[in-house]
Amino acid sequence: MSPRRTATPEVYLPPAEDAPFNPRVPGIDYGVLDGLLGYAVRRAQIVQYELFIASLARWNITPPRFSALVIISLNPNLKLTELANVLGIARSGAVALINSLESIDYVRRVPCPTDKRALGLELTDRGRADLDAIIAAVIDQDKRSGQSLNADERAQLITLLGKIAAGGATAG
Repeated sequence: MSPRRTATPEVYLPPAEDAPFNPRVPGIDYGVLDGLLGYAVRRAQIVQYELFIASLARWNITPPRFSALVIISLNPNLKLTELANVLGIARSGAVALINSLESIDYVRRVPCPTDKRALGLELTDRGRADLDAIIAAVIDQDKRSGQSLNADERAQLITLLGKIAAGGATAG
């Protein structure tokens, strides 16, 4: 079951607790899908996404919002176009993302000291105050969701996924 969309763009609610996504339904023949890397990655991503959304529901933080908060917090005066590039989204998507973070008082646009024509992004006091707890919740959820892997397997999986991502950027 996919997450329920709200009327607000880019805001998701967790799926119903009684019907979480089942990545492997008994009695179903998956055929060629069982051998496809992309299919396996997507199934794992759906499970990860649902766990992420549930663990951050209190703050109404989605994966894109979380990524933006972390990137903005570590890169003073980051411009909207730079954020879009880092996140791999269109500038219009970054505008919607920042608008949503402004609406919950986590981010604000400020004059950019290096470019008078542009605005930089920074966390608000509330954004800075909540970010540590949000990061702690994400780290806790990530540990729980990866508990079937030992430390070496976890590191190897992260490395392998990085290789796939880097290869995908040059493929085509």
